[in-house]
Amino acid sequence: MKTNFIELNPGAVFAQRGENKAREDFTNVDIYDLPNINLTPYNCLVISGFADQDFLYEHRQIILDFVNARKILIFSGNLVTDWLPGGQLFVPKEIHSYKDYEVSIHTQHPIFEGVLEDDMTYNKGVSGFFARGHHPVPEGAEVLLTLPGDTPITYIDRVSTKGIIFVHVGSDLFGYMTPEINKTTDRIGPQLLKWVHEENATLQEEVTTG
Repeated sequence: MKTNFIELNPGAVFAQRGENKAREDFTNVDIYDLPNINLTPYNCLVISGFADQDFLYEHRQIILDFVNARKILIFSGNLVTDWLPGGQLFVPKEIHSYKDYEVSIHTQHPIFEGVLEDDMTYNKGVSGFFARGHHPVPEGAEVLLTLPGDTPITYIDRVSTKGIIFVHVGSDLFGYMTPEINKTTDRIGPQLLKWVHEENATLQEEVTTG
């Protein structure tokens, strides 16, 4: 079953660079048009950390209703207002060494299959790009990636709503669809996309049979 993605464009320069223009399944819309958009045709809502989170808080019921319709929400960034169902605000990591940014795979998952921890941790030899803190996870959520001290940086929440919420405390993981030479992180974007398609098919089947 086809998955139709809708991505909220925050208008920020860095967000424009990561915009998923090449994906035919992605519809990119101005974030401030959200209250006027019919979300019914879409199965997955993609929101980046560059979004106006005060605006999202104002319209949080739209987001909650979307996910509760057995749909998928993907948020990549630092949560600074209480708009995300089940989400808690960003907590910066206390850093004493570059090793405090080392990424670990907490739970094996198809999204990160074949991806090396060092490739997520280091970008051109520098750590800290992938994640610099965490969101406390909802009880029952599945933690995928952590920083030292079992600090959760990426999780899947199937308990806060009737749908699925994927949260990563960093840059848009779909941005890894643009290949880099000899980096296993090239796998993340396509594998995340595949996972969303599979989860959407399951959710829609539940809607049909339920």
